[in-house]
Amino acid sequence: MATKNTKNKILELLEKNRGESLSGEGIAKMLGMSRNAVWKSVNSLKKEGYGISSVNNRGYALLPDNDILSAAGMLPYLDNDAYASKLHIYDSLESTNKTAKEMAVSGCDHGTIVIANTQTSGKGRYKRSFYSPPDSGLYMSFVFRTEVLHFQNPSLITASVAIAVCRAIEAVSEKQPKIKWINDIFIEDKKVCGILTEAVTDFESGSIDWIVAGIGINVSNDKDDFPEELAQIAGSIFSETDKRGNKKTAARNRLAAEIINRCFELKTWLDDETVYSEYKERSMLLNRRITVTLPEGTYDATAVDVDINGHLVVRKSDGEAINLSSGQISLLQ
Repeated sequence: MATKNTKNKILELLEKNRGESLSGEGIAKMLGMSRNAVWKSVNSLKKEGYGISSVNNRGYALLPDNDILSAAGMLPYLDNDAYASKLHIYDSLESTNKTAKEMAVSGCDHGTIVIANTQTSGKGRYKRSFYSPPDSGLYMSFVFRTEVLHFQNPSLITASVAIAVCRAIEAVSEKQPKIKWINDIFIEDKKVCGILTEAVTDFESGSIDWIVAGIGINVSNDKDDFPEELAQIAGSIFSETDKRGNKKTAARNRLAAEIINRCFELKTWLDDETVYSEYKERSMLLNRRITVTLPEGTYDATAVDVDINGHLVVRKSDGEAINLSSGQISLLQ
């Protein structure tokens, strides 16, 4: 039986040479193992679902459209190999945020990352369920500790992560994502991503110990795959046309890596003015008519600004300006 370490080494090598054939002998020499060990490892990877071609006199090649989430698949795109040590990847979880919070309570390191191929009970704001089908989406959560990032404003993290995701999407596609306050990302008026931040506060000091930022992204979902209640509002980064053009090659691994790179950069640009300047530039709400839904009622307004605290500034029809720290927002047609 091939060891996990041996398989990972071979998978990493194939990922770095994706689409190119490497001979069994060449792999054995590069990794200091026997050709038989290479053969066993490749067969084991195939049984796990990895698309690997085996051609006599040419060797092994990882197929371009193979998109199983793995640390080896992300490594070629990570700015720092050390980020891979933060990864915890699962085929299925109840919720990546739930697992990340459990790790945070147990004292895990800042920057711990939990990723799942699917979630059985993914959650969004207001405890709404988050559609998390396997093989087509990316579901990941980060643990951020205040002693590293030096923040006390959870909305600043939500805004920063939203910007990081937008930058990552732009790095892997030709799409131009927009942010819908507070935590949704849209492409061409379809929601492709939701972000949920959850904080734990020290009871005595009132300070925040850590925040878990959960990110759920529709990467390559077919439009007919969405449940009826989501079909009109949900979309994915890569469309049917993109997929036919093979532009989604290794999309999830690369997208995950690009998000990780940008989230590890947070402490270098986590500045209120910088964050909200870009956040506002990416907003899909400003200067548009919206409906605001709050526990006490609903009213129409115009979104006019996002302030330094991450509050949405709206102006009602009577001229009254209101700063919203929470609430449900929908665009008026």
